[in-house]
Amino acid sequence: MDSRSHLAGLRRSYNGEPLLDVADDPVTQFTRWFADAVDAGLPEPNAMILATSSAGGRPSARTVLLKGFDEQGFTFFTNYESRKGRDLAENPRACLLFPWHPLRRQVRVEGRASRVSREETEKYFRSRPYGSRIAAWASRQSAVLRSRQELDDRFAELAERWPEDPPVPEFWGGIRVAPVEVEFWQGRADRLHDRLRYRRSDGRWVIERLAP
Repeated sequence: MDSRSHLAGLRRSYNGEPLLDVADDPVTQFTRWFADAVDAGLPEPNAMILATSSAGGRPSARTVLLKGFDEQGFTFFTNYESRKGRDLAENPRACLLFPWHPLRRQVRVEGRASRVSREETEKYFRSRPYGSRIAAWASRQSAVLRSRQELDDRFAELAERWPEDPPVPEFWGGIRVAPVEVEFWQGRADRLHDRLRYRRSDGRWVIERLAP
């Protein structure tokens, strides 16, 4: 089978509800849509694609988990020495994408990234399962491993060192993306999708409808 012909035939009609009545600010609108995603039973509705770029413009993307959001922005936690951590230290601009395909919806967030307070990091770290806390120490995220055994041995060594309450690593913590632009995408019939963009302008949110 010609793969190009096969791919050309992969299509689905999107018959979502019109995106007309929206909140005045993107956080309120996101709260509504996130609740819909949870109520629909989507697996890991807080999974989001995080796109970053190095100082030299080399792009990179991966899936991370949203762990908090409010008027200040969207927060996730990571190793600051990982590739995404290094990218954001060099170029503190990020894009987030929530791909809620079963609902025919997407949310895209663009903004400036900054580290959260140490107090906020420590509070979240202590809420994690014990194994996840040890793993934060064991994994030198994005570094090359000689083998899987190296990682497992390091985990075991650290679990022996801290059998109950590992401290918070200095190289690990939260990053918050403060939005300057948020787009809500609703799939519609005939590829005439609804796209509403919230854009920050002079301290307020301007809502614009974009062509699909």
